Amino acid sequence: MRKNFSGQARASSVATACGGSNVVGYALDGPQGRGYTLKMLEPLPDEYFMREALRQAQKAYAADEVPVGAVVVREDKIIGRAHNQVELLKDATAHAEMVALTQAEAAVGDWRLTDCGLYVTKEPCAMCAGAVVHTRIRRVIFGCADPSAGAAGSMMNLLQMPTFNHRCEITSGVLQKECAAILQDFFRKRREGRDSTTC
Repeated sequence: MRKNFSGQARASSVATACGGSNVVGYALDGPQGRGYTLKMLEPLPDEYFMREALRQAQKAYAADEVPVGAVVVREDKIIGRAHNQVELLKDATAHAEMVALTQAEAAVGDWRLTDCGLYVTKEPCAMCAGAVVHTRIRRVIFGCADPSAGAAGSMMNLLQMPTFNHRCEITSGVLQKECAAILQDFFRKRREGRDSTTC
């Protein structure tokens, strides 16, 4: 869609159209004082937000927490970001997803997050998947699978249970190698530390 703007119309010529979490922005191009063309800006890709989740995972790694990070996105804006804080808070429920969801609820002013997406570096566990269903998250995007405890398709799929009153879209494998690598490195170093103390 193209439309020319000039003169006084220039000042009020930016519009935004929202469709779920796929926000389409519009910006103007053209030299000052000339005709302007309205051009559509594409929504940010999944990789962009997964990299933000990976930054959170790196914070967890630095704090000697299991390196999982999560961000909640609404209309292409991050409204919640967190990493695992189980050891810091001495709280088994302080997974990255749980903390990020709580932040997002506070930002929205509601427990319903129906127009939001959750990006998380590792497939959610049963606890986090249950919280996702309860908060009505529209879409879950995760990096690497968790074959032993993943509840978004690996061991079970709580996010798309036909008997539940809410089901989420799932996208898996976004930056899978990077998300898996930080976990593998963390647990490798932990094993090496244990082995060195038993010698």
